[in-house]
Amino acid sequence: MKITELKTTLFEYSLDRTMGDANSPRGRKKAGNCLVEVFTDEGISGISIGGGGSIPQIKMLFEGVLLGQDPRAVKSLWKRMVDRFFKGGHDGIANDAISVLDVALWDLKSKYNNEPLWKTLGGNNEKINVYASDIALPISDDDLYQWYLKMATEYGFNAGKLKVGLDQNSDLKRLQLMQDALKHSGKEPILYIDSNEYWSPKQTIRKISEMEERFTLGWIEEPARRWDFLGLKKVSDALQTPVCAGENLDTLGDFLPYFHHRSADIIQVSHGMTGITGAIQIADAAFGLEIPVTLGGSFGIIHSHIANAIPNCITLEVPHSEPETKVFTSDVKIKDGYAFVGNKPGLGIEINFEELSKHKVKTVSQRAGPSPYGRRPGAGLYEIPPSKEEISEGQSK
Repeated sequence: MKITELKTTLFEYSLDRTMGDANSPRGRKKAGNCLVEVFTDEGISGISIGGGGSIPQIKMLFEGVLLGQDPRAVKSLWKRMVDRFFKGGHDGIANDAISVLDVALWDLKSKYNNEPLWKTLGGNNEKINVYASDIALPISDDDLYQWYLKMATEYGFNAGKLKVGLDQNSDLKRLQLMQDALKHSGKEPILYIDSNEYWSPKQTIRKISEMEERFTLGWIEEPARRWDFLGLKKVSDALQTPVCAGENLDTLGDFLPYFHHRSADIIQVSHGMTGITGAIQIADAAFGLEIPVTLGGSFGIIHSHIANAIPNCITLEVPHSEPETKVFTSDVKIKDGYAFVGNKPGLGIEINFEELSKHKVKTVSQRAGPSPYGRRPGAGLYEIPPSKEEISEGQSK
């Protein structure tokens, strides 16, 4: 079997709620992405969704590394893609390109094996702990409560993550609302919070210390800049709440300071870290140090396949209990606060190409990107509360 063709399709769609964090209190109402398809001479194809900003690098890797190769040799092809960026490094855009192609290769390999990805990865098909993640700092308190109430009553979530950072009083109020809503699951709520690198270590310690007087927190996510491994350790040493970090790192090498200094109590991994191959390497390194890992949000909740093959995974993020767009369906299902992987070959993702054609775009609009405003001014220095205009825009339907 040989790789013969590559196809990329950009698409854009409306979200079910305004999504944003401390860096973007206006939020965004649309999302954009890229469908990547890798074809072979045996009629089997692999898909992935992502890498919309790295299409030139994706095409370069396809033509220079993958074309004509046997796609079943996923790990060796991964190594060749990484080596192609040896001089400049494989972080950033290069990482995005490698990641999306690596996922497509794993999808292709497991389809060739006629088995779901979790089985190809050596997983055991067990149910996976999940938590509901609103990623919706802009929405109103009532809408926030209703969203978590739905996740608790319809899907059984008892764990949730709240975006915080711009207004301590509001954060405390919304933590209570999230906890009250999650109680409707019938289980004891687990509360996570995420400040998205908005605070300095000292700001984090002050604010989380106050939260700890009222709540038991499962973790504080990204309580300092991603590369500030000493600041992260300072936070971890000062608080009862565990530090969760690593979401915005790209490679195993990026995590070495975390491991060496024990900067984070919980490590975040994802298929966006040079693909599934890279994510498992990072999780294995954490396993060797007795550090638990968590997986972030993923299209079609494909991270549940990976979690099945990671013995030190404690939970994974679910921003959408059902696919956020009709462009694709997934056979991963959420029930009673767990993710259950299916048995369709590969990722279990089916593309609705008729629906895709309705959402195709030449370029993804700036406001549909994952972080349309960048890092908020004042971050790490002083707090800038959301303006009336930002609040009004974020809460508009």
